[in-house]
Amino acid sequence: MKNIVVIGAGKGIGLATAKLLSQEHEVYALTKTFSNELDALPVEQILFHSLENDAAQLSSLPDEIHGLVYCPGSINLKPFHRLTEQDFLNDFYQNVLGAVRVIQQLLPKIKKSGGASIVMFSTVASKLGMPFHASIAVSKSAVEGLTKSLAAELSAANIRVNCIAPSITDTSLADRILGSDEKREASANRHPLKAIGSPDEMAALTGFLLSDNASWITGQIIGVDGGLGSVKL
Repeated sequence: MKNIVVIGAGKGIGLATAKLLSQEHEVYALTKTFSNELDALPVEQILFHSLENDAAQLSSLPDEIHGLVYCPGSINLKPFHRLTEQDFLNDFYQNVLGAVRVIQQLLPKIKKSGGASIVMFSTVASKLGMPFHASIAVSKSAVEGLTKSLAAELSAANIRVNCIAPSITDTSLADRILGSDEKREASANRHPLKAIGSPDEMAALTGFLLSDNASWITGQIIGVDGGLGSVKL
């Protein structure tokens, strides 16, 4: 049984990941908001309000951590001329600096495991230019760069680092985009597979990347996007 830390486990992909992993592992779920679904799982739930103030909570985690999943995300879709500097900073803080701070604080515990896996999340919009995605594409592209840099730096410690890059996924974060049957159908039809991603699919890939079956995979940006990032019909 492994000790797995899931950041952003209160909803969406993070919650689906906590549900899946708690069946076989000791999951430590960190979330900003209370979740009845999460509370019902056999996990240790730790609430925190800002990443500047979570050092004590992170230090209370087990001495050995075998897996870390960083799930927080944002969908800040605006025309470029309406994006403010603060918009870019907010997305960068949540997606990039949040991951940096958590990984830095937990790295001694991760190294003690003797072999661990870190999984982060990007977006198909980092690979495929999409209108109104400038802010999120900037921050998630930085996550991809962080993934590759850490994979290189931490390989000597037998720590694997990978990144999942989804397209639109059926979570509360996407409610504004998928808020009606018409919008859902239009979103699905933009993808070669004519479907929208599910949190369970993302969780399944996350579980694989954390497992020993993925022991030769590191530094990868894996698109789970219904073919949108690589297939043209």
